[in-house]
Amino acid sequence: MMRVRRAAPEDAGFIAATYRPFVEDHWTSFETEAPDADEIARRMAAAGDAYPWLIAENEAGHPLGYAYGTRHRARAAYQTSVETAIYMAEPARGTGAGKRLYTALLERLAAQNFIMAFAGVALPNPASQALHEACGFARIGLFPSIAFKHGAWRDTEWWARPLAEPSSPPATLKTVPGDEETSP
Repeated sequence: MMRVRRAAPEDAGFIAATYRPFVEDHWTSFETEAPDADEIARRMAAAGDAYPWLIAENEAGHPLGYAYGTRHRARAAYQTSVETAIYMAEPARGTGAGKRLYTALLERLAAQNFIMAFAGVALPNPASQALHEACGFARIGLFPSIAFKHGAWRDTEWWARPLAEPSSPPATLKTVPGDEETSP
């Protein structure tokens, strides 16, 4: 059984360690300096109750990965759109845990009244493309040669997933739900 819960400040070390290889060894993240636990804790605190950070852990309570939502754009008219990201620790990749974690994130975002979720996938990345497709995202565009990392220009493929039907006016956004949910 896998449990999904809201990330806490004490998870910042795990999150930083999980994210570090994606920054330092891959082009999956366009950051060039891996953030430490203090910076991750600052980012989590800045998200507050507006955007969830979630942790997946196994039955023994060991973390497997994390996912989060963040502001899509700063302008007010974008308030019901959210960007998503997910990073799994090496042993959990390819086990199905990522899909369960991402599904839990998308369910929470829908419960908060977000309408659309967006995700950028730095290419090539067949595992992330497959995960996004399996979670109901559709490819919507490509930003060619948008970043230069590890000696090459990288494209970013953009994905979108509806979370709810739009209403006029949009429903008021809710804060991050609590930890009552558990995923199998």
